[in-house]
Amino acid sequence: MIEPVRRSFAVLEALSRRPHGTIALLAEETGLPRPTVVRLLQTLVELGYATQVSRHIGYRLTDRVLGLAQGIRFVDHFVDVAAPHMRRFTQEHGWPLYLGTISHRAITIRHSTAPESPMSFERSALQRRSPILAGALGRAWLAFCPDEERRTVLRELGVRRDASLVAALARIRRDGHAFSTMPGRLQGIAVPIRTGPRVLGCISMRFTRSSMTDTAAGERYGGPLTALAQAIAGDLSDKERSPG
Repeated sequence: MIEPVRRSFAVLEALSRRPHGTIALLAEETGLPRPTVVRLLQTLVELGYATQVSRHIGYRLTDRVLGLAQGIRFVDHFVDVAAPHMRRFTQEHGWPLYLGTISHRAITIRHSTAPESPMSFERSALQRRSPILAGALGRAWLAFCPDEERRTVLRELGVRRDASLVAALARIRRDGHAFSTMPGRLQGIAVPIRTGPRVLGCISMRFTRSSMTDTAAGERYGGPLTALAQAIAGDLSDKERSPG
């Protein structure tokens, strides 16, 4: 825990809960000494994230803090673009799909067609977290993301990049899709959604191991899932270039 960072966010969060706040109010709510609150506010003002309204009213946040949520807004946009494509795939093939993005040492499920699938095993999986090293979504992400990002993720997970992991990721890149290594009656096959070298997210299809082998799933659904991911990436690029 880096204490100055924690204190800065405590002040930011306290200010975000109201239109404005005085030094006394912020000190009381955060439990920080008044001199500390003053220094943090001065820093936030210098950085453009806060402004002093007046000595009586105190401080308020500026619209620059909205930039801190750009990644969250992108996730919403990402889901809006991907959802129709995922729905059509599930209508055609039956199996449920899951859209995941990396978030704090795990893959978080952002959207799923499980509620629409006749072969679903659950009503919803939204915000469920999937392990990066063992889940199909995470393994696809690791295999196709840039080297620097891969090294960072593995370092955060406390995992060494040994020969077996290198070989597994190379095999995923060769095949174009990844499978889960977790035991159980359900299996997942996942592909990346990419623009250039960047992985924006991954799509997985879950199925029962009794219905088909991994090899059969790859031969039958690897191509359609890759085409689905490319269509989503294409739509995202088109919308980013659109002046509207």
